[in-house]
Amino acid sequence: MIGERLKELRTARNLSLRDLAAQAGVSATLLSQVERSVTDPSLETVRRLAAVFGESITSLFAEPNAPAVWISRPGNRSKLTAPAGRVSYERLTAGQSDLEVLRAVLAPGQVSADEPRGHPSTECVYVIQGELVAQIAGVDHLVKSGESISFDARLAHRYRNDSSGTVEIILSITPPSP
Repeated sequence: MIGERLKELRTARNLSLRDLAAQAGVSATLLSQVERSVTDPSLETVRRLAAVFGESITSLFAEPNAPAVWISRPGNRSKLTAPAGRVSYERLTAGQSDLEVLRAVLAPGQVSADEPRGHPSTECVYVIQGELVAQIAGVDHLVKSGESISFDARLAHRYRNDSSGTVEIILSITPPSP
């Protein structure tokens, strides 16, 4: 799905794979693999591509004629992959709305990003299982199973699993942001 959309955006702007790769700071080989659905892009790559196109992350997953009602089923969800040691997300929303909902499982020691970052959105994280550390504006907040935390995502933030068990979360972002 993202591969087709990426190619559509790239060709509409008359960009070659090399041109887009240079602007996004990624390899043309990676972009070719994403366009052919050989590999899924990392969250950082999706952010970079969205910024090049002046689009939201959500728009890169947009499907033409998306249905008014959409059911998210395991095994059929798109994924935002992350480099080793960082969190990968499973998309629970269709991709054409003002709300992005993601599911993630953090292994012990995993983090969502090397450094905290902010973006113009509101976020809410619900912890399904385990204990999550939400680092927001330099302050660590421990969020336990059954609890949630909401905040202005313009504040630099990231998520960590400092425990010895896995942490499962649902993350909601509105509006979605690159």
